[in-house]
Amino acid sequence: MSRRKKTPLRPLTGEERAVLERISRAHSEPASHVARAKALLAVADGQTYTEAARRAGRRSGDAVSKLVSRFNGEGLAAIMPRHGGGSPTIYEVDARERILAELERQPDRERDGTATWTLSTLRKALRQAPDGLPQVSIDTIWRVMREAGWSYQENRTWCKTGTVLRKRQGKAVEVSDPEGEGKKT
Repeated sequence: MSRRKKTPLRPLTGEERAVLERISRAHSEPASHVARAKALLAVADGQTYTEAARRAGRRSGDAVSKLVSRFNGEGLAAIMPRHGGGSPTIYEVDARERILAELERQPDRERDGTATWTLSTLRKALRQAPDGLPQVSIDTIWRVMREAGWSYQENRTWCKTGTVLRKRQGKAVEVSDPEGEGKKT
C-alpha cells in the first residue's frame, strides 16, 4: 500500500487539460515537456505517482511528486525546466531590452563601422556605448535575439520572425503575419 500524498494534484481546468493533452501528443515539443505533461495527465486520471512516472517513461515517483507540487503553485509554467545549474543568468529584463533596442537601431557606418549588424559588431557597439553592457557576450546577444523572435536571414541580415519587407506601389512596406505569434510557440 502506498503512503498518503503530501500534495495531491489540484483539479485541472479545461484549458490546462487541453494544453497538457496537446503537449503530450506533440512531436515538435522537447521530450522533457512531453514527459512532464504525460505524468501530470496520468496523475489527474487517478494513477499513482509511480504509475504516472512509468507512463511518462521515467523511473522515479518522487520526481512526479515534485512536479505535481510545482504545478499546483505555478500552473502550466511547471512544464518548463528551470535553470539547471552553471553560472547564473547575469542579464535581466533591462539588459535584454537594451540589447534589442541596439539591434533595432540602424547602424551608423562611421561610428559602428558597418552597414548591417552581425553578432560581433553588435557586441562591440554594446560594449562601447556609455549605457551599454561592458561584458556582454555573443552567446548572450544571440539567445536574447532568438527569445525575442529574431532570426538570421540568407542575405546576412537580422529580421523579426513573421515580418517581411514587401514592395507596395513603389514603396517598401513591412508586412507581418497575423498568425505569426501562434506559429512561434
